[in-house]
Amino acid sequence: MPGAQGRSPYPHVYGAQVPPSRPWTAGPPPGTRYDHLARTPLHRWWRTVFGTLAVAFGYLATSVIVFLVAGTIAVLAGVQLLRADLSFTDPTLGLALMLGSIALTLPVVYGAAWLFQRRPPGTLSSVAGRIRWRWLLTCVPVAIGAGLVSYAVLAVFYAVTDTGSAETFGWVGWEAFLAPFLVTLLLVPFQAAAEEYIFRGWLIQAFGAFIRTPWPGILLGAAGFTALHAYTDWGIIDVFVFGVLMGWLAVRTGGLEAAIALHVVNNIMGLGISAASGTLEDALQQGAVPWETLIGTGVQLVSFTVVVLWLARRRNVRTVSPEDTAKAAVSASA
Repeated sequence: MPGAQGRSPYPHVYGAQVPPSRPWTAGPPPGTRYDHLARTPLHRWWRTVFGTLAVAFGYLATSVIVFLVAGTIAVLAGVQLLRADLSFTDPTLGLALMLGSIALTLPVVYGAAWLFQRRPPGTLSSVAGRIRWRWLLTCVPVAIGAGLVSYAVLAVFYAVTDTGSAETFGWVGWEAFLAPFLVTLLLVPFQAAAEEYIFRGWLIQAFGAFIRTPWPGILLGAAGFTALHAYTDWGIIDVFVFGVLMGWLAVRTGGLEAAIALHVVNNIMGLGISAASGTLEDALQQGAVPWETLIGTGVQLVSFTVVVLWLARRRNVRTVSPEDTAKAAVSASA
């Protein structure tokens, strides 16, 4: 054993000096914009490429696994899961499987950020390195108000033109409504958040790791988000515009909170109205959307965006990473 002069400063290690371990993750430098948060000291081009492939594979794998498990259970139980046209025999079960399979991709995206890009997964959420819950909860009532206004405008339009109101805003009774609505309340927050983390979080930051402007990531993220849905004609425009605006808001407000709030509220309202009117099966199939729905969507998106930007400015919502982001990332991974 060496004497006091040669003793190592590290506990229980004598002789040779052992360097301290390097933290697995590294946070972004101070003053980094949301779409550039993947530009950490550990960034390498291949990390983002392989991470993106892992996210895409994980999304497909979770969907396949969920439906294979459901199909196997249905066969063993002697229950028919699908009709000949591949539609679900039980719309509520179909709703649960569709929402659940998407929701399960949330840990996949988090894992890709940690494993491949070696950065804190919380940097997918915002420039603060986490979900800013107070800001998220501030955006929720704004989203509810914008949704109610849009449906009110649409109802007035239907009443004046005498088109579609009875089918869109019908009522099937509590017995048929309650089960799908509870499934919606339980799973939509995770499903909507997962889609935001993939198409507004991961993709925008993946492009931002190489490109200065956020627009390629915003536009391609919106295109991927649109392709995920099965809408046609006017529905394509509806979903694409929603995706573009949510991506732009993520960059402008420094995080996904506003987009998650509107996405969750929008889906709960839409699926809730479909469940209440007995048209849930049609909603799951998506397909054609009448042009009149763009009126409601326009009112919703414009009113939500204007109020959110005003609140963000008034509350000084941070849009770049703070001084302590890197320190917090190191301490969290140590």
